[in-house]
Amino acid sequence: EDTMLYPKRSFSNLIRKINSFKHTELIRRMGDIKVEFGTSPVRARANTLIFFPFRPLTFYCGISALVAFKGGSGSVFNPDRLNKVIPEIDSSSLAEAISIETEFLGGEKELDALFGILQEIKQEACFGDIFFNPDKQAQLNEAAAKLKEILERETGLSREKSDAMSAAEVETVSSRLEKLSDILWCMEKEILDNITAIQKLSIDLKESKDTKSLSVFKRINAVLNSIDRLEVRGRDSSGISVLFTFTKQEFENFREKMLKAGLSERLKQRTNHLVLSNNSITINDTYPENGTHHVSISFVYKFAAEIGALGDNVAFIRSQIKNDLMLQLLSSFNFLGNSVSAHTRWASVGDISVANCHPVDNTPTDHEISRNGIIHVCLNGDIDNYLELKTEHEARYDKIHPEINTDTKLIPLQIEHYLRLGHPLEESFRLAVNDFEGSHAISMHSNLAPGRLFLAQKGSGQAIFVGIAKDHYIAASELYGIVEETQDYIKLNGEDKGQIVILDQESAGGVDGIRSLYYDGAPIAISEDQVLNSQITSRDIDRQNFPHYFLK
Repeated sequence: EDTMLYPKRSFSNLIRKINSFKHTELIRRMGDIKVEFGTSPVRARANTLIFFPFRPLTFYCGISALVAFKGGSGSVFNPDRLNKVIPEIDSSSLAEAISIETEFLGGEKELDALFGILQEIKQEACFGDIFFNPDKQAQLNEAAAKLKEILERETGLSREKSDAMSAAEVETVSSRLEKLSDILWCMEKEILDNITAIQKLSIDLKESKDTKSLSVFKRINAVLNSIDRLEVRGRDSSGISVLFTFTKQEFENFREKMLKAGLSERLKQRTNHLVLSNNSITINDTYPENGTHHVSISFVYKFAAEIGALGDNVAFIRSQIKNDLMLQLLSSFNFLGNSVSAHTRWASVGDISVANCHPVDNTPTDHEISRNGIIHVCLNGDIDNYLELKTEHEARYDKIHPEINTDTKLIPLQIEHYLRLGHPLEESFRLAVNDFEGSHAISMHSNLAPGRLFLAQKGSGQAIFVGIAKDHYIAASELYGIVEETQDYIKLNGEDKGQIVILDQESAGGVDGIRSLYYDGAPIAISEDQVLNSQITSRDIDRQNFPHYFLK
């Protein structure tokens, strides 16, 4: 299964071992491998290679969500650091009489230093410095061109000199060329190409030099990239929710500009909805305990199509965001809180429709029933007792809108139920997830807790990975949904007792900023030794312009 997504690493490592002619045990065991087609992994014999593994009644979706913490650091881009490291790598060539283990491509230390520099460039402050500076973009392009030249040269030399190298030297050369390829990919695809992608999301951004607006579209772009990769889990529909919280005065400043732009009538149309559909806007007032008045506004974009190709849904959502004058205008105002939550779906309960596309919210069908704030939820897995909970809800409150028949709708409604009983949001979320039977992974954000993401996972069928970047957290259903942003992550482990994680923009970030508890409310300590480092990069799982992974 993983070989279809990450063939480069799997097969190249295998070939290197075979070519060494010293791994005779591996070669002997390869002759003993059994091959089966369509077999369930749980029933397969030992040492079996399975093509098209059979997994009955297994449905997947993809969650991705991001929140940037205010404690994140960052600096301007300093090209001198690149100019110091790259010549060191360039001078340590196979064409010279060098010690391959300690000197080739500058050794592991120089390559790790270069990769670290690129991770710093991804931070909002440093990225913004490059985004608004064409000269610095040109310098980064020149550095990428030089690395490409080095990579092509050393790859050719490695083929020419492989017969004269020992097995250990072949392994070292191959490993470092792989690392250099990852570094070049990071520079070209994850930085330079994302500059272009963000410029396409907000056409006027480059000229405005508005760093606040850039941070919004950079976060949206990161989540859309993640969802695009997660479409291999399911792609019949996709949706994204972008949530902001402002002071009352700042929101009025936005409203004044919106009126001048002639968008007031369009706002009325987009806020008048019972079903959270494409281009929906929701506005809600909150009054925190300190007596201040906050106004929150959410923008939701959705697309559903029973038949389509990978990438179609995200491409549509990108076009909606690009053409949304209200979002483009709002992004330049000073927000107190901001979070992004998105989903790609494989429908297991409910029709393939925009109404069922996640996120779904807590909007009641009956206009007479009020709601407590904005609650947007995405789900992987199934709520097995969905019909029972639906019956209880409709007996207590009102009928669920007939266009919505996904089990996910019960999640925000159940959270809303506990809010009505007087519980705060965090406790309402915890109580609600305890009501759900079946394996599930859930993400939620709400204006009742601006700048926070709530994650929950229980059972063995679904997963949530939390990527820990220097200035933000990004959560996703698969590791390949976070690796463009960061290599460091933790994985929720709620198989038996259920685990909740809360990510907060007001935190200091890193492990210290992650708060976790079991479904029963007992706290879970998250420590540095639980942080894992991904051995794959976004290069490993790129489709390389193939329509789907099977053709790749």
